Amino acid sequence: MTATLDDLLAALRAGEMIPFSSDLQAVMSQTSQAALRLTGRLNSGYHEPADVRAILSELFHYDVDESVTLLPPFHTEFGPNTRIGKRVFLNIGCTFQDQGGVTIGDDSFLGHHVTIVTQNHDLAPERRGDLYPAPVTLGKGVWVGSNATILPGVTVGDHAVIGAASVVTKDVPARTIVAGSPARVIRSIDD
Repeated sequence: MTATLDDLLAALRAGEMIPFSSDLQAVMSQTSQAALRLTGRLNSGYHEPADVRAILSELFHYDVDESVTLLPPFHTEFGPNTRIGKRVFLNIGCTFQDQGGVTIGDDSFLGHHVTIVTQNHDLAPERRGDLYPAPVTLGKGVWVGSNATILPGVTVGDHAVIGAASVVTKDVPARTIVAGSPARVIRSIDD
């Protein structure tokens, strides 16, 4: 049996390990090639905002809301496991390793060169090619500072702020400010 994109998405969303050299890995590679083609087009010159959203819609496999703003260049390895809410702003140079799933809530802002990572590899050298997906979820009204990196499995609560150049390794409570490497809670937004 040959795997389909729907099979792969079901496995990724269930958090299943994707074995190296499997049918699922082959579908992931094909989907990645399509994502590279689309991001290559997106990053190849100036596009009107509506054209940017049209390319993102093709990349993500759903109609991106007209209120979304993305300033290219933008890089992603996959595409169809990413969901972006309304009034989201993605600044120049964001990179998503999004096979494991990226969800960005309404009214969120990502600064320059934010990186979101949603998968790990096995630690055993003989299984290093195996992939372990874990989604990243940003709640509503999240602000991620420039050059921050968010690692697999992290959930960022509503209205949280991630300081520039932070490395987020664990969940961020709502309405808090985190910073550092690894990121730690600095204070509550309500303080």
